[in-house]
Amino acid sequence: MRISRSVARAFQVSFLLTLALGGPAALGAPDQTDRPSPQAGPSLAEQIVGTWELVSYRVEDKETGKIVDAMGSAPRGRVIFTRDGWVAFNLEGSDRKPAASEADRAALMKTLVAYIGRYRIEGDQWVTAVQTAWAPEWVGTEQRRSITIDGAYADVVTPWRAMPNWDEGRLSRSIIRFKRAP
Repeated sequence: MRISRSVARAFQVSFLLTLALGGPAALGAPDQTDRPSPQAGPSLAEQIVGTWELVSYRVEDKETGKIVDAMGSAPRGRVIFTRDGWVAFNLEGSDRKPAASEADRAALMKTLVAYIGRYRIEGDQWVTAVQTAWAPEWVGTEQRRSITIDGAYADVVTPWRAMPNWDEGRLSRSIIRFKRAP
């Protein structure tokens, strides 16, 4: 059976209109828009893996809006994320000196944040199921942190919460900057 020229032409026009208006999906082809573009970078879960060095640690008071360097002007620390889902977080304040008394030892706890646990990524947050911590009240909790990675830097913001080591129970949030360690 032969198709007339006019029927073949109508079929071609219909095919081209379908393709133009509906794209390849209109013809049953996979929708290419569902695939990540070749320029799409690595996911947050891929970018976060490695060792990060503390650059700054500031705390904002929710009630007053005041922002302070809660750990001093030159705090030290690292956070290490492993590919298999572990995180070790250890930050300490500036100018820490060996304790000469029990009171000094207690005061040093106010210039330390340290915990270890399993982490997972949820959207733009890293969530840690804390297994050990400098503050016993954190053990068994989940700690959430919003994180944005831009090149060699990671900016982290905690939710509003009462920290065990400062602000006498007032609500605050930490604003932390890390740089990828060499």
